[in-house]
Amino acid sequence: MSEGADREREPKDGAAYFGAEVQALRESLGLSQAEFAAALHYNQGQVSKVERGAVLASQPFAMAMDHVAKTPGVYERLRAKLSRQGHPDWFVPYITLEESASGVTDYSCTFLMGLLQTPEYAAAVMRASFPRESEDQVKERVELRMRRQDVLEREAPPLLWVIVHEAVLRTSVGGGLVMVAQLEHLTVLTQSPHVTLQVLPYKAGAAPSHLPFTLLSLDEKPHTVYTETPTHGGQVDDTPDVVASTVGMFDRLRMAALSEVESLDLIRKILEEHAK
Repeated sequence: MSEGADREREPKDGAAYFGAEVQALRESLGLSQAEFAAALHYNQGQVSKVERGAVLASQPFAMAMDHVAKTPGVYERLRAKLSRQGHPDWFVPYITLEESASGVTDYSCTFLMGLLQTPEYAAAVMRASFPRESEDQVKERVELRMRRQDVLEREAPPLLWVIVHEAVLRTSVGGGLVMVAQLEHLTVLTQSPHVTLQVLPYKAGAAPSHLPFTLLSLDEKPHTVYTETPTHGGQVDDTPDVVASTVGMFDRLRMAALSEVESLDLIRKILEEHAK
């Protein structure tokens, strides 16, 4: 059977598909949603969100289902397959690492990284990158990107530290209304104890890096660097020398960037300018 035919058989909405499987398992066990939540050691609100397909279940959630159902690895493997569905092959290694990362450190100097984007901002980025695609195709790409943000909703989310170049905040991606909503979203994210956001201002001069990059940590230790180019897609590199060099580069960026308070003040100022 062709690869194209296989893709046609795949569910288009992985979160909704897995949610239906969760509900089916719960009902087969004769449990209420509250009882099922207690068995999984999750609260009922989280189970409800997963069942409704509002979010794709986390890996620990799927593992808890396997424990309750006595199906070693079945739901965990299904969830892993659905989480990678739709992503290009070169991006799958990054997705796998991002889901299990204890920390995500990013330098955004072209667009905001995916974990920070609103759907409208992401759609504008996708339309610019894929001008020949239909609205439905763009919508699918946006949904995939939004699904990745589920990692920030888990019980122990990764520590997210992002340095954004001032140029990114001033670039009108999607127009003024989109940028106002996007920057408002950033101000909300900064209220989380798991998120640190700094702005690298124009006045800082030449940046230590002219390209964006993401550093992923596992078990609190820097582990992998992810970089992306327009012509070669993305690359994951866990070479110790590369990781150490990237850590040093981010340290220099962190020292040149504004403090969290100063960064938030600048974001609000630029937000007002987009609103005019």
